[in-house]
Amino acid sequence: MNTQKIVIIGSGFSSLSASCYLAKKGFDVTILEKNSTVGGRARQFKKEGFVFDIGPTFYWMPDVFEKFFSDFNKTTQDYYNLNKLNPAYQIYFGKKDSISIADNFEDIKKTFEKIEKGSGEKLQQFINKANINYNIAIKDLVYKPGEHVFEIINKKTFFKLYEFILTIKKQVSGYVKNKKLQKILEFPVLFLGAKPSNTPSFYNFMNYADFKLGTWHPQGGMYEVVKAMTTLAKSLGVKIITNSEVRYIEIEDKKARGVKTFNDFYSCDILLSGADYHHTETLLPKQLRQYSETYWDKKTFAPSALLFYVGFNKKIDNVSHHTLFFDTDFEAHAKTIYDTKEWAKKPLFYASFPSITDVSAAPKDKEAGIFLIPIAPDSEDKPEIREHYFNQLIERIENITGESLKNSILFKESYCVKDFKDDYNSYKGNAYGLANTLSQTHVLRPNLKSSKVENLYLCGQLTVPGPGVPPSIISGKIVSELILKYSA
Repeated sequence: MNTQKIVIIGSGFSSLSASCYLAKKGFDVTILEKNSTVGGRARQFKKEGFVFDIGPTFYWMPDVFEKFFSDFNKTTQDYYNLNKLNPAYQIYFGKKDSISIADNFEDIKKTFEKIEKGSGEKLQQFINKANINYNIAIKDLVYKPGEHVFEIINKKTFFKLYEFILTIKKQVSGYVKNKKLQKILEFPVLFLGAKPSNTPSFYNFMNYADFKLGTWHPQGGMYEVVKAMTTLAKSLGVKIITNSEVRYIEIEDKKARGVKTFNDFYSCDILLSGADYHHTETLLPKQLRQYSETYWDKKTFAPSALLFYVGFNKKIDNVSHHTLFFDTDFEAHAKTIYDTKEWAKKPLFYASFPSITDVSAAPKDKEAGIFLIPIAPDSEDKPEIREHYFNQLIERIENITGESLKNSILFKESYCVKDFKDDYNSYKGNAYGLANTLSQTHVLRPNLKSSKVENLYLCGQLTVPGPGVPPSIISGKIVSELILKYSA
């Protein structure tokens, strides 16, 4: 039985995941969470009978969740109920002009075929390739710790090198010509935090996750997953202490001896941080930080976000649980995020109405709305800016869907760059971590194991394998395996 003490900073998906694996192996695990509730970015907000997921709202790649719980002889059904959404999501391209993506691939092909003759078969060919890439990614790549390049260069990936040079945008245009269909196929890589024109086509495995594995919803919201992982962790002996912000890491002989919060000191044999990677390193003396400020400043970060949580006093028609508004120029919006770093005049945005399929999200005959506008990290964040964009998106929804919303708003709460920084110590207020560009893929991401502090490890969306809930859960597993490897 391993009796070493492990302190974990932060309680997001990667930290909860790692804590379960490490506790299972006998480590004495304590999680320190800055905020009053567990879950990191995946917290929950409640008001007047409405329930909102503050962070992630999409449940994709259900196999990753199942794999996690099966490692502890559990299933997702032991903790929460899943519903497959139909439609998976709806995309608006203009006034009363939308396409709904069905919950099965055959109907999706029919939708494509109606819009562009021959595209149904082309989509089949595209997804066949995406399926191969998904299997390679899940079985051969994402569960590797990123210690050396030969983890990702093997017989399977060698013949895929071209797909790391070709971009998603270029590949998609080779299969379908209709601009709306192209946008639909480019949409999933937005979860990777980069433009389709900068994302390797190998990442089309996200399209397989979209069209073949489907879009799901845990009854009660994504926070049910946090609650499930927390319950599992505690059952394995993990101690979770909230309202405990780590102020600095105590180092002796280039080893982490413990961490200091406002009121307490927690000693440890091994320290793992699932908190923001950049912030974690600021808790160390400068000479023990692996990456300089210049390094971080030059990295391509996934967007930050302006979010609104809105309670409506009526049910809303002509929208789906997940609804995307692509009624504007994506390239122009993307340029403001990645190039000019300014607010877009007319940004794309995403809306979630969870109460359409989940009665627990809102009181009877009312609707809960979550709205997200992707923006550049470190964008100017002022109340008047938030108000301007809220009014714009409500007006656009009314115009596009024909719904009257403005006079039905009971309340609204907003969340933006300043909040990401204050609540999560997020570098530049980013929402999703480092983008998965070619130069930031796998082994080229920040290390899971510190090269300067012997017993310090890091996990989460700024390191391997990347941004998103499933990758974060995987990050927790692979860092735990790395800890076992070097502590044996």
